[in-house]
Amino acid sequence: MTAAKAKTGSKISDLKPGDTVCVWQKIEEKGKTRLQAFEGLVLARKHGNELGGTFTVRKVTSGVGVEKIFPVHSPMIDRVELVKRARVRRAKLYYIREKVAREARRQLRRARLVRESDVVVDVNAEEPVAEVSEAEAVAADAGIPEEKSA
Repeated sequence: MTAAKAKTGSKISDLKPGDTVCVWQKIEEKGKTRLQAFEGLVLARKHGNELGGTFTVRKVTSGVGVEKIFPVHSPMIDRVELVKRARVRRAKLYYIREKVAREARRQLRRARLVRESDVVVDVNAEEPVAEVSEAEAVAADAGIPEEKSA
């Protein structure tokens, strides 16, 4: 890589772990170039601003964690937007992987408990719902506007 290309990486020089960034990456498809955004948390910076320097970005999509490692001086990166900056006390935030997995398992446990209780409530609530719908039908036939109860 030449020195001219190395200067383009200066826009990324102030990225730190804990920052939430939106990386706009150039994607070539069928002879055309488009931009694709990848927004996530910067987990690590490696090798500083030298030519082999990289930064790792992690995001969660549809409940699945996705990490991408971007070269600092890549010509395929159009721009990097700083969305949010957080103060962290570690240089590498790899522990976030396990933390997110633990929270996901905890939410699944809560969801299972809620579903079981919902089933019981729904089975018992069928009759009152039917009575309300009959009352609405009678009111609709008589031309009486519905009253909304709070």
